[in-house]
Amino acid sequence: MSTLRTALTELVGVQHPVVQTGMGWVAGPRLVAGTANAGGLGILASATMTYTELESAIAKTKTLTDKPFGVNIRADATDAPQRIDLLIRENVRVASFALAPKQELIAKLKTAGVVVIPSIGAAKHATKVASWGADAVIVQGGEGGGHTGPVATTLLLPSVLDAVDIPVVAAGGFYDGRGLAAALAYGAAGIAMGTRFLLTQESTVPDSVKQQYLTRGLQDTTVSRKVDGMPHRVLNTDLVNSLEHSGNIRGLVAAARNASKFKAMTGMTWSTLVKDGLAMKKSSDRTWQQIIMAANTPMLLKAGLVDGNTHAGVLASGQVVGLLDDLPTCKDLIDGIIADAIKRIDALGALRA
Repeated sequence: MSTLRTALTELVGVQHPVVQTGMGWVAGPRLVAGTANAGGLGILASATMTYTELESAIAKTKTLTDKPFGVNIRADATDAPQRIDLLIRENVRVASFALAPKQELIAKLKTAGVVVIPSIGAAKHATKVASWGADAVIVQGGEGGGHTGPVATTLLLPSVLDAVDIPVVAAGGFYDGRGLAAALAYGAAGIAMGTRFLLTQESTVPDSVKQQYLTRGLQDTTVSRKVDGMPHRVLNTDLVNSLEHSGNIRGLVAAARNASKFKAMTGMTWSTLVKDGLAMKKSSDRTWQQIIMAANTPMLLKAGLVDGNTHAGVLASGQVVGLLDDLPTCKDLIDGIIADAIKRIDALGALRA
């Protein structure tokens, strides 16, 4: 099969410039290994794992693939340094971050040969992490699922490409070869996808929940601040509609209840939860209300994406959900994207001739 060699494939050592993002409760060993074996870069989501669970997930992934893969880490977590030591010890190829890690942590990872790829939502953030030594960045436009910004990928991507000279991976609204060809035409080194990989056979999301995604249209997502106080793109559900019409007090009460559930599930102490909250406050411009509400995210997502209880949970989703109608294997998905992208790139070359 033909391939597309880009700065991303050269940097990471994967066959294809396609990244499966580190979605909480979704990106586990089976999906990550499925992506890696198909030639893409799979990223484990560790924010919803304890340290011990992350150890086990890395070990399990290694039994399923010998290809490069990554781990997404919460840079503001109190045990982030220990998790970084684990990645180094286990020779994990890529460390990705939703929030930029401290400069010294980037340096430590790079010295150990780990590729550092933060996700960013603005050109100024890309410039900052590039100056700190990040090897590449993932830039997600407003079409993307989960935490997202207000600027569309078609505007955000070129602004970031103009701001930095490191590889840029485009995310938000991508699902096929047309998107990959377009991203490469902009100057990106590849694409990253979340919702598209959530809807694959290797994804462990319950089949009943996957079917809910497959019945949705382009207008069936909402960017809500009532989930955790930050802009969060999710599927429209009765729960989300209820949250959107609820007052702040209800949200804070729910957050406190979910914080207690999260503490019990992870075995974390209250002091650790408080330390994580303080670290989150220090590393971002969130209000205290948003910090408290952040406890909603892992439990509401778990209810929907793990337990299959869509009445009690939320379902993170990009707008692209309205264009998806199948559940391919990771191999069929990536092979199809690459073949389609090459066909379209060749067609553009013919226009010039």
